[in-house]
Amino acid sequence: MQFIDTHTHLYLDEFDADRTESISRAKLAGVEIFLLPNIDSLSIEPLLNLADMFPDNCLPMVGLHPTSVKENYQDELQIVESHLKKRKFYAIGEIGIDLYWDKTFLEQQQIAFRHQLKLAKASKLPVAIHMRNSFDQTYSIILEEADGNLQGVFHCFPGNIQQAKKVTDLGFLLGIGGVVTFKNSGLQQVVKQIPLEYIVLETDAPFLAPDPYRGKRNESSYIPLIAEKIASLKEIPLSEVAQITTANAKRLFNFS
Repeated sequence: MQFIDTHTHLYLDEFDADRTESISRAKLAGVEIFLLPNIDSLSIEPLLNLADMFPDNCLPMVGLHPTSVKENYQDELQIVESHLKKRKFYAIGEIGIDLYWDKTFLEQQQIAFRHQLKLAKASKLPVAIHMRNSFDQTYSIILEEADGNLQGVFHCFPGNIQQAKKVTDLGFLLGIGGVVTFKNSGLQQVVKQIPLEYIVLETDAPFLAPDPYRGKRNESSYIPLIAEKIASLKEIPLSEVAQITTANAKRLFNFS
């Protein structure tokens, strides 16, 4: 069985001691491809270095994370655009709106988000969307920009079934990670009701490790634990989860 981790920050400092070993463990678990979302200008270099080190496995994205939107966000956006001209990327991400940590730059977050959605459409790339405590604000902008040329994934989807259906009605996918394994997670009811054709697997490593590793560093080798939980919830074979979510990821990010 082949799996794809559609959202992992393998380039962060948390993996400095065992990055290559972590990738090897993931491969042994059947996880062959790792989509790398960017954060801001400081993370681009380590992200691209990792992508160059493992060109067949680590696929880069580029974008400005909403929590990195500050006074200099326009400069950061220019850096994103300059990198898009230099090499191949597989998505614009991660982008979106975050109202959990700080609401100071909400207006700037909205401007940066809309700008990057337009950039994605112009570049014919999907988007990886970060949405924390901000579904209404994020969805309303996507709804305005969704003209048939916009596709992507709601990374680490945190919402309810009504919100999930709004997302899938637009043709977007849901990124499902370790939270679905948490006891009494409301996400389990969402996964039960949403067709597998709208789901991709992700870890968000090093964050949000699934049970039984909750609270510890997450890594891509845990993707099968997430897939097993989805298979259990849907009462289908694990191989079916692997096959369909892998096909979904390949189609969205446009690689074979």
